[in-house]
Amino acid sequence: MVPLSDPLASGVTEPDGGGEGSHPLLSLALAGMMSDVQAHSGAVYLVSPDKKVLEMAVMAGLPRAFAAPWERVWVGSPIPVAEAVRGRELIWVAGEEDMARRYPRIAVVLPYPFTLAALPVATTDTVYGAVFVTWPGSHPPEISATERGRLTAACDRLALRLARAAEQGRSVVPEADFLGPSAVTGTTRAIEAVHMLARMPDGMCSLDVNGRVTYANPAAGELLGIAVARLLGNPLWSALSWLDNPVYEDRYRAALISQHATTFVALRPPQDWLMFQLHPSRSGVSVHVSPARGTVREMTYDAPSQHPAGLVAISHILNLASALTEAVGVSDVIDLVADEIMPAVGGRGLVMLASEAGRLRVLGQRGYQNPALVERFDGMSLAARTPGAHTLATGVPSFFESRAQLEHIYPERFATPDGMAAWAYLPLIASGRPVGTCVLSYSEPHHFSTDERAVLTSLGGLIAQALERARLYDTKHRLAHGLQSALLPNSLPTLPGLEVAARYLPGTQGMDIGGDFYDLMRTGDAVIGDVQGHNVTAAGLMGQVRTAVRAFTAVGLPPGRVMESTNRLLIDLDADLLASCVYLHLDRPAGRALLARAGHPQPLLRDPDGQVFVLDLAGGPLLGVDPSAAYPTTAVPLPPGSVLVLYTDGLIEVPGVDIDDALADLAALLASTPDQPLEALADSLIGHATRSRERSDDTALLLLRPER
Repeated sequence: MVPLSDPLASGVTEPDGGGEGSHPLLSLALAGMMSDVQAHSGAVYLVSPDKKVLEMAVMAGLPRAFAAPWERVWVGSPIPVAEAVRGRELIWVAGEEDMARRYPRIAVVLPYPFTLAALPVATTDTVYGAVFVTWPGSHPPEISATERGRLTAACDRLALRLARAAEQGRSVVPEADFLGPSAVTGTTRAIEAVHMLARMPDGMCSLDVNGRVTYANPAAGELLGIAVARLLGNPLWSALSWLDNPVYEDRYRAALISQHATTFVALRPPQDWLMFQLHPSRSGVSVHVSPARGTVREMTYDAPSQHPAGLVAISHILNLASALTEAVGVSDVIDLVADEIMPAVGGRGLVMLASEAGRLRVLGQRGYQNPALVERFDGMSLAARTPGAHTLATGVPSFFESRAQLEHIYPERFATPDGMAAWAYLPLIASGRPVGTCVLSYSEPHHFSTDERAVLTSLGGLIAQALERARLYDTKHRLAHGLQSALLPNSLPTLPGLEVAARYLPGTQGMDIGGDFYDLMRTGDAVIGDVQGHNVTAAGLMGQVRTAVRAFTAVGLPPGRVMESTNRLLIDLDADLLASCVYLHLDRPAGRALLARAGHPQPLLRDPDGQVFVLDLAGGPLLGVDPSAAYPTTAVPLPPGSVLVLYTDGLIEVPGVDIDDALADLAALLASTPDQPLEALADSLIGHATRSRERSDDTALLLLRPER
């Protein structure tokens, strides 16, 4: 078990110095949990006052830098601790593959073998935070009942203590992480062991959990080319410039997280190759340094960059890049940056700016109680003297650590206070040109370190790529669906004695439009169909088919002839696309419908007593296949109170589900739905389809009911 550092800062503070508040509540609770289940590392998160963010309060067993991308996380984030809070349940991650499948953002940053359990810290009515603990990859793939019970009980006890602290008005604050013994002091060794290591020809070093050297024998100093005194208290990659590379630090991280030995080979300039063997334990890592022999160095050497970025910065960027791949439209990008990236960097406000027609446009904002403070910039000239416009025009980031810094350069800001105290203006540059500005603001003065500026600037590039894709998506989406909406009827005509309802939903995968259509004419004729394809060509052909059906109806052709004429027209157009269709004529005096079908799904009919039938209509082939095809007409009784359901295949097609089973499910839903207005029934049928899956195809629905 990782020992507690001594002394520890108190987590529950109260000036009286007595009672429960004088103890490091969180640290002791976490240490007890880890000891109970023999976990390797862990952390406690507390919920922020606004209940939107989980903030890491104490960590044990690993440097906090390992979890830097998740020190502050949105409660809606797809990570285990947030999921544990949302679901009020234990989340178990069985290993490296399970992590990659369920939580790819974490797997990208920490691609090591380990298991993890995350639990909420909550009473019946209040969530106070969450806990995670980890074990090396050697842990069984299932959590035992004993481990589950001990962790759950420990979290329940912690929740009760936090509830008691809240009732007594005592604040809970972050505590000192406990990571093992001090880097330089507090360690005693047997004299004989020291003498033995001094006689060893190979280098031997001991590193604490933070990677700092706590001991090195003389041979290590000779092999590494540095005095042992200069090694003590420093990480190897900080003390030795030729080891200052994320590749080598990553091997240390891999050893510590997985608790498996790792090896790497590095070049000590100008030509000495050294092999480093890392042997981890829960209290640190023992390093064996020796000259590399043979061809091992050639196989394992990975040339370092001249000025490598810090591994923590790389971890942040990888995590944020993974998150941004999930954004589709502009609103998705803004929501994702606001909900997941702002908490990670400690921001409180967000403004996303873009350039349109030489003007500044506000694409969205979050965190400002008065939107007018932000909207005043919309439509402003790009030449205006504002930091947002200047960053967009020049492509140069700006960081203001206080209001005084900002107003010194932009005195106009005196007249426009926004309640924030520090700002990062990040240029959004995509394809070599500025496309916007991302403004992150902080409620308190904020120092931007060199590493943080590098991370934020890199983040601006990632946001720019996502934003450019999103704006292109939104533009094409508006154009495509605007075209399709124009080709569909704006409203259905009101026909005496007939209740009607219709729905159209585009597919959710991709931005292409489809060829699904429906129409109802004042003559009592109706049509529903689906042109093959999901593009503008399909939508355009759909418009032609719909117009042709209307024209052939206007000259008085019966349903079968309407289908035959439309089929020949489609073939004459030589569009290389096919279409399915159902056409009907309502013979209201006879209480029946005359239907013709061209390769389309069978309609459903619910009679006045609530029984549902699949209409097995004789039909012809798809339109556009055979110029001589015939389409027989079938007469179907349609008494008052019955409901005729016409639909396209998007309503019943489910990947991996037989089409007949899906149709049976739809019929069962129709039969079980109580008698109600058709508008409500249409919502029920569409809602059933969208709840069961993500739609990959367009859906059209047309309901007809003769009134009683």
